[in-house]
Amino acid sequence: MESFIRADQYHYIEKQTASLVNSHSSTNDQAVASAMMAITQEKVVDAFLDLTEEQQQMIAQVNQIKDEADALFFLSRLKQYIIPFPNLTEKEIKDLFPKVKRLQVPDLTQVPWNHISYLSWNEPGSGRKYIITHQNDEWTGLKGDFLPSNKTGICAICHETESVGLFTTTNQKSRSEETVSRGNYICQNSVQCNHNIKNRKPLDQFVERLKG
Repeated sequence: MESFIRADQYHYIEKQTASLVNSHSSTNDQAVASAMMAITQEKVVDAFLDLTEEQQQMIAQVNQIKDEADALFFLSRLKQYIIPFPNLTEKEIKDLFPKVKRLQVPDLTQVPWNHISYLSWNEPGSGRKYIITHQNDEWTGLKGDFLPSNKTGICAICHETESVGLFTTTNQKSRSEETVSRGNYICQNSVQCNHNIKNRKPLDQFVERLKG
């Protein structure tokens, strides 16, 4: 069976299994437990638009989880079918930012490709942050200024409360036009942000707004 689970879908399932384990540990009512299992199964299956019969059977086994050991076993099986973020080379990354001279590319050997919905890094000393996404066979690279906040806030990408910063892009479509700046608050830690993403729609909307 081919890989069919996106990183955000896996993290969503991970959250649902944790909730299911918690519900089993907090109730002795079999009717309540059975209802939670059925609801969780429905939520997890509905996270996918198009599943083969084999894929649906695998995902539907979430309703067999009763404790943490069951959850770990279930998730370990699903991990084998995660669609990794397409590996990028240093040259491919630099090609996405042709106007940036001496771009500092992160250590790609340390990137958890199977668990990210986007690639991002902060450039030391410059106050810049870079974001790369891949959607519908199209690459998008965003370069922006990043100003960390000393307060927590809601991230525009993952919609969770985290330590955030203001990410601002500046675009100019032609030399005759004025520059346009757009920005929003996003997680300071992109690894944590990626783990928080349970639905990639806000990520796609964020990129669409800021790329100009």
